[in-house]
Amino acid sequence: MEATAKLRNVPTSPRKMRMVANLVRGQKVTRALGLLKFEANSGAERIEKLLLSALANWQQKNEDERIEDANLYIKEIFVDEGRQLKRLRPAPQGRGHRIRKRSNHVTLTIDTKVEPLGSKAAAKQAAETLPAAAEAPVKATRRSASKKSTTQAEATA
Repeated sequence: MEATAKLRNVPTSPRKMRMVANLVRGQKVTRALGLLKFEANSGAERIEKLLLSALANWQQKNEDERIEDANLYIKEIFVDEGRQLKRLRPAPQGRGHRIRKRSNHVTLTIDTKVEPLGSKAAAKQAAETLPAAAEAPVKATRRSASKKSTTQAEATA
């Protein structure tokens, strides 16, 4: 089940915001929150707040499920250009230079990741849900390096 959150009219340029969006696109929600918490870019703070809003929206749709067990990831995040405020800055000899104050709109969608049945990630997910006592340790037999070198020496002699 997916949930969406939108952030409109953010007074930064879309290019700067896309740098942060590319950082978290496709990541798990917990990892994305960790990345955004320590990112120096000013857009990270706003996207972190937007991600928390999307989590709250997801929780509201799925009241019976826990966020920790849901395996949430950022399905889609994109930054669109918003309104531009056009201003003039005085320049020498009576001219004026145009200043464009850009803004953007950010849309974020989170979803639960369902692994295919035969994949390693699905096996790992199933192993995490099973109790640890149910698993029996399996020992792999390995030949030691010294035996291997003596066997090769005998073969060449």
